[in-house]
Amino acid sequence: MADLVRATWVVSYRELLRFFVQRSRLVSSIFMPLVFLAIFGAGFSRIVGNLAPGLNFIQFVYPGIIAQTVLQGSIFSGISIVWDREFGFLKEILVSPLGRNGIVFGKVTGNAVISIMQGIILLILAPVLGISLTPLIVGELIGMMILLSIALSGLGVLIASRMKSQQSFQMIIQIIIFPLMFLSGIFFPVNQVPTWMAVVSKINPVTYGVDAIRRVVLGKELAAISSVPGASSAIGITIFGHTMTVWQDVLVVVAFGAVLLSLAIVFFSRQE
Repeated sequence: MADLVRATWVVSYRELLRFFVQRSRLVSSIFMPLVFLAIFGAGFSRIVGNLAPGLNFIQFVYPGIIAQTVLQGSIFSGISIVWDREFGFLKEILVSPLGRNGIVFGKVTGNAVISIMQGIILLILAPVLGISLTPLIVGELIGMMILLSIALSGLGVLIASRMKSQQSFQMIIQIIIFPLMFLSGIFFPVNQVPTWMAVVSKINPVTYGVDAIRRVVLGKELAAISSVPGASSAIGITIFGHTMTVWQDVLVVVAFGAVLLSLAIVFFSRQE
């Protein structure tokens, strides 16, 4: 157990150090969410209008952008494994006393911390967008971001375990990340789309992370419109007539993360 903790700490510390040293990555991680928020929030708010009484498009998109920030930061975590492989550093890590499980946990933990820091930057913007966040809500959001980040970091490590070059990894990630992002309810209610798109969105695990974050951020707003006929279809995930709760969303994310993290450990352990 002590060796696992030590390996996790060493590898996660290296991931954090690398992030702060790479200025371009640091700047882009802050800049890109703001661009999405400006383009999709401010750009489409007048066109779309209110999705429900008391719920405008910027309020609807804002929690989704938080989840998107976690998604992008986490799933790209595996690129450090590919980078280490290309430059020969991965072999040195694998023959070191650090256990392979600890290496995976370290990669996931380090990138989860990075993703959470990026998400917190967006939380600071909440008052500017007219969204009130209490310390309790912020604590709940950080917890959800941790779970979602761990799950998606597991996916990033899993993919990276089979990639030999950064170009291949980035190409595969782009193919995966855009469907995950645009079919997760970040920019539109999953209950108000064509049937085929609704089905795909509801089997996308990121959708449940987005819904959980949205429900926590907009708790008061959603409670106010829940009694308005037809308004509830603008929010939530309805499956066979049942609307998912926050805790049910969290359980889906946890289950998804457990599977992906287990697979990441198995595939990474097969590294030569």
